[in-house]
Amino acid sequence: MNDALPSSDQGAAGPLIPVLAVVGVGLIGGSFAAALRQAGQVGRVLGVGRNAASLARAVELGLIDEAVSAEDAAKRADIVLLSTPVGGLKNVLSRMLPHLGAATVVTDAGSTKAEVVDAAREALGDQVGRFVPGHPIAGAERTGPEAADAALYRGRTVILTPLPQNSAESIDLVRRAWQACGASVINMDADAHDRVLASVSHLPHLLSAVYMEQVATAADARTRLDLAGSGFRDFTRIAAGSPEMWRDIFLSNRDAMLAELADVRAVLDRAERAIADGDDAALLALLDSAAQARRNWQKE
Repeated sequence: MNDALPSSDQGAAGPLIPVLAVVGVGLIGGSFAAALRQAGQVGRVLGVGRNAASLARAVELGLIDEAVSAEDAAKRADIVLLSTPVGGLKNVLSRMLPHLGAATVVTDAGSTKAEVVDAAREALGDQVGRFVPGHPIAGAERTGPEAADAALYRGRTVILTPLPQNSAESIDLVRRAWQACGASVINMDADAHDRVLASVSHLPHLLSAVYMEQVATAADARTRLDLAGSGFRDFTRIAAGSPEMWRDIFLSNRDAMLAELADVRAVLDRAERAIADGDDAALLALLDSAAQARRNWQKE
């Protein structure tokens, strides 16, 4: 975790979130807690997780004040942030349901939203309005409590995909929490979110991982890796992310991922044909189009 800066004044009304619970105190959840603490917008922070040693470390780092069960967190927290692999959210929500405090709001940081919403509906039933789906567009290849960074969300975008059952007050509370972390918050439809993020977030990780696997399993892998430079480093950096988390994301967003893979395969086929045919004009056109698009995106 980065060295904490002094917290801002809470004001007479106290912090925005008197009690926060974070399920999964790693990069995402730990950074959320650290950012709110730095902003003076949280009182007590509860941590929930499967690894007792990791939770103990989170206490040492000041990310959380105590480790508790999911049931206790549901009972005591004003906001619960679920920052675990998306495949486990239904089970956590089911455990929390009988214990949710009268005003407890639950949100998440999952990278897919349609399946998460379905899981929340199944787990919470007529209490699904307590759950405000969210996704911070931020991350790194680091994992665990030590990866937490109070500055992670500054200048980043957080997407909320509110449900018809959510109250305006619940949505506003989650929005203000992310804004206190320094993020801009927008709303999207869950299906639209998943289509767009499959292209610009999920697919890059899969391509990086597939390429890293191809190099690492080659007969002369050691020689290749010894000679790899900055381009290799930059392209494969995200392949070091949490395998469990990314497995769940790819399977959760299966349909959108398959559509994006088909589109990428079509472009790879064009490039392969141009190389095989010695078609320098077609190859140059493809490379030039990609280069221009990347430069224009940097300017924007």
